[in-house]
Amino acid sequence: MTTSIEKPQSTGTTPPPVPEGSVMITMKIARFNPEDELGAHWDSFQVPCLPTDRLLNLLIYVKSYLDGTLTFRRSCAHGVCGSDAMRINGVNRLACKVLMRDMLSKDGKSLTITVEPIRGLPVEKDLVVNMEPFFDAFRAVKPYLITTGNTPTRERIQSQADRARFDDTTKCILCACCTTSCPVYWNDGSYFGPAAIVNAHRFIFDSRDEAASERLDILNDVEGVWRCRTTFNCTDACPRGIEVTKAIQEVKRALLFAR
Repeated sequence: MTTSIEKPQSTGTTPPPVPEGSVMITMKIARFNPEDELGAHWDSFQVPCLPTDRLLNLLIYVKSYLDGTLTFRRSCAHGVCGSDAMRINGVNRLACKVLMRDMLSKDGKSLTITVEPIRGLPVEKDLVVNMEPFFDAFRAVKPYLITTGNTPTRERIQSQADRARFDDTTKCILCACCTTSCPVYWNDGSYFGPAAIVNAHRFIFDSRDEAASERLDILNDVEGVWRCRTTFNCTDACPRGIEVTKAIQEVKRALLFAR
């Protein structure tokens, strides 16, 4: 990305609203449209910001009032769906969980925020990436309960201790923040990636499941857990606070020793 374009501040004749008490910040957003000849570039927007805003609110403001062609994913806006994963000031985050009160300068200095798509996946338009390679890896580890025998007539009983064994990895929302923060994944997209391993972990250590060895065989592949270089990028990026690197190391130990 070598060019930067200053966009007009209104798409109509009526000036965009500026909430009382807001401060103006600069949003520098990575743009890409496969249907035009501009290629990958940056657009800058002046956006009013309140301390109570989340970064997703500012993106919606840009799309609503300044440039309706801006494209990004969002859904629940509560940090549960994982749709709005993007790189914010160079770090993978969910836009709906980034609080502007934590980013605004205390001394009134001007603020510039860069927003770009998560790395390692093909960009389709602006901040939207093709998630299929990510979900292909997720599906490959068989992220569902596998049992044999007759279907039980009641729930499968599990102790609190057995449930606690994999509690952390049940929190994954498949936002891809961890996987696309991994330098190994950037270099070679064939690596399963942290999110797939986390979801395999969730069932490998589930006492009700009977396919742990099958999943471990899948992750023992050349593109499996042994590609992890323990940089902790994935743990830092996870918006749910999952100890991703720890889960990957536990899967490695399960391959070396009995689970």
